Amino acid sequence: MTYQHTVNWMFQQLPMYQNQGKTAYKANLDNTLRLSKHLQNPQLNFKSIHVAGTNGKGSTSHMLASILQEAGYKVGLYTSPHLKDFRERIKINGKEISEDFVVDFIKKHKGFFESHSLSFFEMTVGMAFDYFSKEKVDIAIIEVGMGGRLDSTNIITPEVSVITNIGLDHTQFLGTTLEAIAFEKGGIIKAKVPVVIGETQLETEMVFKTLAKDLQSEILFADQQKLPQTYISDLKGYYQEKNKTTVLATVKVLRQRSYKISNEALATGFLNVVKNTGLQGRWQILQEEPKIICDTAHNSEGLRFAMTQLLEEPADQLHMVFGVVNDKDIIPILPLLPKNAFYYFCKPDIPRGMEASKLQEIFRIHGVGGETFGSVREALSAAKQHAAKSDVIYVGGSTFVVAEII
Repeated sequence: MTYQHTVNWMFQQLPMYQNQGKTAYKANLDNTLRLSKHLQNPQLNFKSIHVAGTNGKGSTSHMLASILQEAGYKVGLYTSPHLKDFRERIKINGKEISEDFVVDFIKKHKGFFESHSLSFFEMTVGMAFDYFSKEKVDIAIIEVGMGGRLDSTNIITPEVSVITNIGLDHTQFLGTTLEAIAFEKGGIIKAKVPVVIGETQLETEMVFKTLAKDLQSEILFADQQKLPQTYISDLKGYYQEKNKTTVLATVKVLRQRSYKISNEALATGFLNVVKNTGLQGRWQILQEEPKIICDTAHNSEGLRFAMTQLLEEPADQLHMVFGVVNDKDIIPILPLLPKNAFYYFCKPDIPRGMEASKLQEIFRIHGVGGETFGSVREALSAAKQHAAKSDVIYVGGSTFVVAEII
């Protein structure tokens, strides 16, 4: 099998939340534990940091990876979803896993995957852990896919657990209240392993404190710590300030656990996140005149920050290339979006994508106009044609919309 054949098989033959949504979700770790045993428990061979949260866990993971790289460590990084190529999910010091490793891993274990009906996410986690073990990383940053307690990544015992924040997202899986979602994400807290909580929230604070107390785990709320705020990052979204605070609190814990991270490594790590890790799609400026900005924010908490920043951009006219997935509850995000912009509605090219006409109708009912287009690229092309040099074009609504234009 070639690399492309292998990736196609992974996408098409196995259930995957990215494409299918709820039907791909498994409410237990049974398969992950079976696979781990089959692979001889590779997660036991490297140290790790586990990162969960509703928003910011991807940026936080990449910041931590960049800082640890600058400190001289060999750093694995596991994140999801990818934007362009599957291999973006698994990196060491910013370099993607090789095509050969992906092909060989699937070929070697394909029979096991099929006989146990493993999901895309389960076998991808197994691949990442096997790769990090074989490559002998010093430490790996492991981002939770969704939730925490029942997420396939939750078989590691990390140096520190990190939970960025809690918002109402994936409620069909994780619960309909902040307290319920906090309990699910708090499932990554391990006995006697410190946990950093990025944001203190009234509804979730006691949930985390109770979990930590029961597990005898030290708990730090990052926004309650006295931390230096002088570090500049190449990630320019307003929301990154909260992520930086979470990272600084995590570094504080790592230093207490004898990790050698100098202030210089902190500064250069924050400043070179994109260079060191290849992170894309976070308030990314694609061109000037007209300025085109893309951002992967897709829920109320993330979009609130992104739209606040967008409205501060000097622009004669704002053009919004916008698409979402089918299971997205549009109503809570509508008040956050600019009403005086022109919208170019589009469907991300995945089975879960919401039809552009359906999205247009929802916006029309709420007094917002725009046109529909056959693809994300067609929508962006139309926006470019209509935009003057002094206008701003924003591309977003879904990670999968951004993925198509980067």
